[in-house]
Amino acid sequence: MNTYLAVDFGGGSGRVMAGTIDNGRLTLEEVYRFPNRQIRMGNYIYWDFLALFGEMKTGLRLAAHKGYSIKSIGIDTWGVDFGLIDRQGNLLGNMVCYRDPRTNGLPEELFGHMDISRHYAEAGIQVMPINTLFQLYSMKKNGDVQLELADKLLFMPDLFSFFLTGVANNEYCIASTSEMLDARKRTWNYPLIDSLGLPERLFGEIVMPGTVRGKLKADIAEEIGMNGEVDVVAVGSHDTASAVFAVPAVTGGVNTRKAFLSSGTWSLLGVELDEPILTEEARLAGFTNEGGVGGKIRFLQNITGLWILQQLIAQWKERGEDAEYETLITAAENAEIDSIIRVDDEVFQSPLNMEKAIADYCREHRLAVPKTCGEYVLCILKSLAQRYKQGVTQLNSLLPSPVTQLHIIGGGCRNRLLNRLTEEALGIPVYAGPVEATAIGNILVQALACGEIKTRDEITEII
Repeated sequence: MNTYLAVDFGGGSGRVMAGTIDNGRLTLEEVYRFPNRQIRMGNYIYWDFLALFGEMKTGLRLAAHKGYSIKSIGIDTWGVDFGLIDRQGNLLGNMVCYRDPRTNGLPEELFGHMDISRHYAEAGIQVMPINTLFQLYSMKKNGDVQLELADKLLFMPDLFSFFLTGVANNEYCIASTSEMLDARKRTWNYPLIDSLGLPERLFGEIVMPGTVRGKLKADIAEEIGMNGEVDVVAVGSHDTASAVFAVPAVTGGVNTRKAFLSSGTWSLLGVELDEPILTEEARLAGFTNEGGVGGKIRFLQNITGLWILQQLIAQWKERGEDAEYETLITAAENAEIDSIIRVDDEVFQSPLNMEKAIADYCREHRLAVPKTCGEYVLCILKSLAQRYKQGVTQLNSLLPSPVTQLHIIGGGCRNRLLNRLTEEALGIPVYAGPVEATAIGNILVQALACGEIKTRDEITEII
């Protein structure tokens, strides 16, 4: 029986999941989980790519030792971040994290001499300082020598795949997060690239989900105890693209329109479409048109998600407080506070002290300042629910028919209080799950690529 390995890197942790399909039933097993962290060093905030690559190999080695008949490996990560390799395939530097402040103010600077409406009509991506476009603009502006030495730009999942296979290419879904594609043509926007003075050679072949990128290199296969016939498959390698592919089929009839909410460090709220929406109204509402599996468009808003709560919990644990997740949710259910913070405010992007950032925001906006852990958690969850309501309202103004149900997927769907508050705010049914949507979507794309699944109808039945 074929086993497919999904390597899923999130902002706070990563894991290797094994999946098998038997008589239309998908079985998942978590093989290995490991931390992911950001490291402040010198002038930048970095990802520890070398450690992550080592952890991935450990997970693959453990899977091999379990005796699985491993058919393929698929890798998904967060969006926008990248590494540069030279012509010999050497990594040129550490990966800078999207939360690094090097891009602050650059969108305003760039669009001071570029038509932002015309740009959106081509790229279809919400303008955010974290996007690859502004990371590269920062490097070009500061004369970063890496741009001169580099042969290829590889996004995070592309980079992991490259060092497993030796094959360099860019998967469509992850490339679409860069703000550097033509949304309609689903190809690189070379006029934009040229206008920024960036070398065209950096932007390589774009491959679609379901493409076999290459075979596991012999030295890697020997090191982790696998044979060299294992495929590395391009999945929906932006983690949300894989997760959305696993959203259950619509129930409720022909007039039902489902929206998805991928709930994790980020909240990604939107719908799947066949073609992008590139209107000025969509731009002003902050919508983005990211690539999906099967050539679909994920029309969505990027919303700060559980990041704020995750940072608070880490801070409380460091102080030695009881900050277990379930305990905090129970405390929030018994708390009372009506303060609503703007979760997307830049003050919450990467503060040194998240608790202080929330308290200062409340004081500045004349809101009640949370006093207990339960009140802090309730404040955050109420604020997220209200932000989701705003997002759905904006979606409805752009779609031919309104959203009638919301599917919350990913780890955040286990937050029962947030689910309830969201349903109360939206006034439509909210469905929770699957929790492991990203791994499920990743594995199902591999099964399609390998021919074990033939059609999307089969996938619907499996899910």
